[in-house]
Order: sequence, then structure tokens, then C-alpha cells
Amino acid sequence: MKKRYYLLPLFLAITFSSGLFIGGKLNFNDTPEKLFSTNSKKDKLNRLIDFIDYEYVDEVNTDSIVDVTVNNILDKLDPHSVYIPKQEASRVAENMKGDFVGVGVSFYMYKDTLAVIRPLEDGPSIKAGIQPGDRILMADGDTLYGKNLSNEAVVSKLKGMAETPVKLRIFRKSEGKYYDVNLRRSSVPIPSLDAFYMISDDLGYIRLNRFAESTFKEFKTAMTVLKRQGMKKLALDLRDNPGGYLGIAEQIADEFLPAKKLMLFTRNKSGAVEQSFATRKGDFENGEVFIMINEKSASASEIVAGALQDNDRGTIVGRRSFGKGLVQREMELGDGSSVRLTVSRYYTPTGRSIQRSYENGTDDYYEQFYKRFENGELYSADSIQVADSLVFRTPGGKIVYGGGGIIPDIFVPLESTREESFFNNFFESGYMSFYIFEYLDHHREKFAEMDFETFLDEVEVESALAYGFTDYLNARGLDVDLEKYRDNLELYLKAGIAQQLYGNNAYQQVLRENDPMIKVVVHISEEGKM
Repeated sequence: MKKRYYLLPLFLAITFSSGLFIGGKLNFNDTPEKLFSTNSKKDKLNRLIDFIDYEYVDEVNTDSIVDVTVNNILDKLDPHSVYIPKQEASRVAENMKGDFVGVGVSFYMYKDTLAVIRPLEDGPSIKAGIQPGDRILMADGDTLYGKNLSNEAVVSKLKGMAETPVKLRIFRKSEGKYYDVNLRRSSVPIPSLDAFYMISDDLGYIRLNRFAESTFKEFKTAMTVLKRQGMKKLALDLRDNPGGYLGIAEQIADEFLPAKKLMLFTRNKSGAVEQSFATRKGDFENGEVFIMINEKSASASEIVAGALQDNDRGTIVGRRSFGKGLVQREMELGDGSSVRLTVSRYYTPTGRSIQRSYENGTDDYYEQFYKRFENGELYSADSIQVADSLVFRTPGGKIVYGGGGIIPDIFVPLESTREESFFNNFFESGYMSFYIFEYLDHHREKFAEMDFETFLDEVEVESALAYGFTDYLNARGLDVDLEKYRDNLELYLKAGIAQQLYGNNAYQQVLRENDPMIKVVVHISEEGKM
């Protein structure tokens, strides 16, 4: 029976803490005393914790000491064996499951009141008629406004068990009226598919942000819609996608590969090999496909790109991917926490390991990633360093490389500097979202009768709105000069307005309108050459 594998999320710009891990969990229900007392090494740790608990001069939170100890141990192993504290477990589980239970609103505590940025698609609030700009004043008689009310306190009042009723008191500013809304909490999707739309008459576009439980279903729905719209070719955008469940990545790769094609294999300490083959279920085996990757594409993204590249299927476009090829198994520690421990490596169909070296430790491992900005490889394919010993050939004779990510078939340079990349991330922060909400709160009627196509073609960001964002930041103690990023600022402002008015699909469509990598894909699709 083939085992199932999946991957952890990757938190770039803070730390990469993830890797492929096996779906089955091992649950250690022993008490800490039993767990750490079966041999002299474990007994030493157990005795030390006991000494601190009972003899140390001051009161000490020994739970935090254990957390630090576990993290230090795992850090000595590899960069992707990680510890998940129990307080993080539910958030991680929600992210990977692809939904949470609640009322389904994105909100902002605006002037001490819960203001709805937008109701979330397919959630109970949007079905109950809650609108962007509504203020939710009460939930079951509990107030949701006040100077000392934290986001966590608000969330705790809105979340709950599935199908439990909640009565919301709403003030709709646009009408100056109060409403009582009765709804039932339910599962609210956390989409892993950011966008899908037609770029041209026959070229469709799908962007995935991770590989969660719901991803394949979302992907198939998008494929069905796009094929009805005339899609014959697909641009699958996996840029910045840190990974997720490998089983989902296998299903997506299977859509493009004929039956019995090897998609990947894994090998553990004892040399045991597990292979994964494509099935007959693929619905896009003959359509032209372009896989878009960059330096932040990792794990499951690399599995999809590697499976297609090594089978001479489609075209990989972009920049060298992150390079993560370790497999973890999740093991629960009995108190709600867990570890994800590396137990094997995975390989692409030609036998490549794309895992980067971590022999100099975790800090160096991540520093090497950031050095890609300095060594030139994000700007020129000639700067990518590969070892002659890691050259492989596909069945069609194409040369591919191992030892540090998937190198694309067609290179597209990064057009911004590291500093500009930082500011692009900054533009996607909560500050801009809140700023746009406050703008729309005073100008929502301007867009009331406007559909997205009209917005896309006719709306331009006014200079006052762009300059106002700098003032907004300065008023909050952030002294930043955005003038030299003016074009990007205006683009993100327009995209953010589209998101709050029309949803995530609209946001991505605005943001990608002049995307250099998409332009390359369109050119290849139309001309068949570079």
C-alpha cells in the first residue's frame, strides 16, 4: 500500500521551518516522566527538569524550558525537522485543512469598532447578507467594540462549534440603519487557490498559494470553468508557494501526466524505496502547460515542477526554486504539541535530490538562500552554480540538475532589488489593507454600480491616494519614503481596492496585469519561441 506524504507551510522572511512529511501520525501518549526516563540520556533530561521544578530557588516555567530543549535538539538535525507547540497546533491544522469554523468575516478594529473589510466567500456572513463596511456591534449580546478589546477577544466571540447559532447586531453606515442578523457558524474556506482566469482566448491561469486538503478540489473546479471558457493551454503559477500535502501535489501532477509515469520516489535510512506513479485520471494530459516557479517555490511546488520536467512534459518558467527535498513524519508528544522529524529524502523521476546542503548548520542554510540576491543568480541564469556531478538527463535527452532546487527551462530574471522586494511585501501588509478600508469607507458609493471589468479598464489611482498612504504610515510612527516605489505603490493600491470590492481573484488579476513572467508565458504560448 502506497504511503501518503505531505508538506508543512513555509514562512519566508521570518524562517523556513518546513519540509515534506508523512501523513500518518505517531502519537506518544506517555507522560513526560515515562518519555524521558527509558535510558540514561533521557533520564538525565528528566532529572534536570525535576531538579529545576522542585529545588531551584525561583519559580520557573519548565514547559518553556522543555520547548527550548526540543527546539535545540531538532536544530542540530536539519533545517526542516521542527517542533510545533500546542498553542500553534490549531492554527497550523486550520491552515493545512483549508477551513475554519466561524462567521466568516475579514475585519478591522476601526475606531474601536469591529468593521467588516469583506465577508469571506462561501462563509455564513456573506450568505446572511453582511456587506463590506458593516460594523458588527454585538454577538449574542456581548459587545464587540471598545478601546481595550483585542483581535483575539473578538475572534473568540465569533468562532465556535459548527452549526451553533449566533445573533449579530449590525450597523450599516451606508444606510444609517441597525440590523439584527441571525446565522449559524460553519466551516469557512481558507482558499489555497488565489486566482483563476483566462489570460487570452486559449490560455488559462491558475495560482496556488499552498497545497492544502482542499487544494485539489479547488484546482479541479477552476480547471472545469476555464475549459468551458476555451482553455487549451494552462499557466500554473506556483511562485511563492511553500508547499503542503504531497498527496495533493501528486494529484495535480497526475492531471498532466499519462498513466504509469513515475512522479517521484523516496528513500529512508534503511534504503527502502517508495515510488509514486501517475494514474489514468489525468484530465489535461494533452494540453500545453507552463509551470511558473521562483526562489520561494518549495517542497510540493518542486515536486510538481520536477515531475513534469523530468517527464519532458510542459515548460518550467521562472527562477531556481528553493531546494527542499526532505521528508518528515509528524509525531504527537501527548500534550498537544508535536514534532515533524525527517525520516527520508525524496527524489524526482530522473533520480535528482533537489535538497540544498545544510552541512554548515541551519543559520547558514537560510543565509545561503538570501545570498541569491547578492550572487546574481536571481538576475542572470549564468550566475546559477551547479556541480558537474549533479547532471541528469530526461528520457527526451534534456539536461537537468540536482543539488539545490529546480532550475527552470526558461529563465525570467527578478526585476526588483532585494529592497524593492521588501517593499512589495510591505505593500501586502495589513497597513495597506486598513488604509484602503478607510478610503472605501468614505468613497464606497463611487464603486457601487461598477463591475470588475469596468474597474479594471477605467479606474486609476489618484496621486492624493498614493501620497496619503505615506502620511498614513508616518502618523503611525513608520517613517518610510515610498516615492521611488511609486509605480508599485499605485499597482498595489488598485489591487487592494479590487480585493475589497470584488474578492481575491480580482486582486490577483490587477496585480498580475503587467507581470513580466506572465508576459513571457504568453509570448511562448503565442509564438512558440523566445
